[in-house]
Amino acid sequence: MEFALWSVIVGLLLVLMALAGSVLRRLPVSTAMLYLLVGLAVSPLGLQLVAPEAVGNAPVLERIAEVAVLLSLFTAGLKLSPGLRDRRWALPVRLAVNAMVLTVGLIAIAAWLFLDLPLGACILLGAILAPTDPVLASEVQLQDPGDQDRLRFALTGEGGLNDGSAFPFVMLGLGLLGLHDLGTWGWRWIVQDVLWATAAGLGVGWLLGIAVGRLVLHLRREHKEALGLDDFLALGLIALSYGCALLLHAYGFLAVFAAGVAMRRLERRQAGGEASLPAVEQALVDPDLSVADNVAVDRKHAPAFMARAVLAFNEQAEHIGEVAAVIAIGTLLWAVAWDAAAWWFVPLLLLLIRPLAVRLGLGGARVLRGQRWLIGWFGIRGVGSLYYLMFAINHGLPAALADRMVALTLTVVVASIVVHGISVTPLMGAYERALRRGARPQR
Repeated sequence: MEFALWSVIVGLLLVLMALAGSVLRRLPVSTAMLYLLVGLAVSPLGLQLVAPEAVGNAPVLERIAEVAVLLSLFTAGLKLSPGLRDRRWALPVRLAVNAMVLTVGLIAIAAWLFLDLPLGACILLGAILAPTDPVLASEVQLQDPGDQDRLRFALTGEGGLNDGSAFPFVMLGLGLLGLHDLGTWGWRWIVQDVLWATAAGLGVGWLLGIAVGRLVLHLRREHKEALGLDDFLALGLIALSYGCALLLHAYGFLAVFAAGVAMRRLERRQAGGEASLPAVEQALVDPDLSVADNVAVDRKHAPAFMARAVLAFNEQAEHIGEVAAVIAIGTLLWAVAWDAAAWWFVPLLLLLIRPLAVRLGLGGARVLRGQRWLIGWFGIRGVGSLYYLMFAINHGLPAALADRMVALTLTVVVASIVVHGISVTPLMGAYERALRRGARPQR
């Protein structure tokens, strides 16, 4: 009976989203807010179908969040079409490095001064809450690879990069708590956790994205093989790049993001330009499968078809990952020992630390005031923070610290889902209207 009830709930939710998706995009309500309510409804606060606790269910929760983040990172990478020398990359890189370090530091200082946490826990809390979320930020990210908007490009690139660039600080926090070997004077942390893991993660993802993409295009163009099952191609490349990175003790999140960027870059270099888009779009919706196969093996259209088909599938898989992860967050809220400090900590993070870190991190950059303000506001926290929290718990975080971290993290995540979910439609709508009036240049 319980399984049947779950089937009804999940089925109704998915059908509702399919029917009302276009309406929700016009309302100041995000899909994540609805998923959060569903999680609350099935928890002991509602129907009592499940009663998970963050610490007791940390292994399962880590995997759910991990899969959701991986799907979103690959999607984000596929949306970023400019070459690495394009000046637009300067904004997401500065956000993922400069603003990330500043955010971790400012959160750690606040926790040290006002939350009475040990230094390692302060840095760990900063690392958990610093990364912006690629899963819940789809509405402020690039809508398609041809989108040239600098604001959306910056937020998409930041979400793809900083879920990996936060990892060194997670390891530093765990090391200062005695849960990870930092080496004498921190040499192991610098060499392995910062330099090697970052460079190897980006490198292995880029190489695999290029290699797999070239192999598929060769088989399709020269031998009319490897047709169909682009969903397998997407999932396979995600798993391959992530697994290889972990085996090399590198950051798998960066590898998956780099694989997506590499596949898109390969498509841009080999595709027939904008002329391929009409043929590709028509092939993807044509009920006659032979039309898609013909475009897939066409020497000019094959790269664009491969990238577009992989992206189309991955975007749908990303939505399913978001459903599972956000519902899981909602089911945890019944058991949280809410921290009174959250009343001031959440606005401090969202209204002061994030905007200040963005302003300092982008100092000197050619960014319009309105774009800088929106970048500072849309520092969405979500599934990525849940992953890092569960990762830390599964690496031996003491129970007392774990309970405190759970309360602070989930408070920030829930607040972000609500306030950013309410504000994203009107703010981005106003921004798009200003762009159409020519009030803000694209580049």
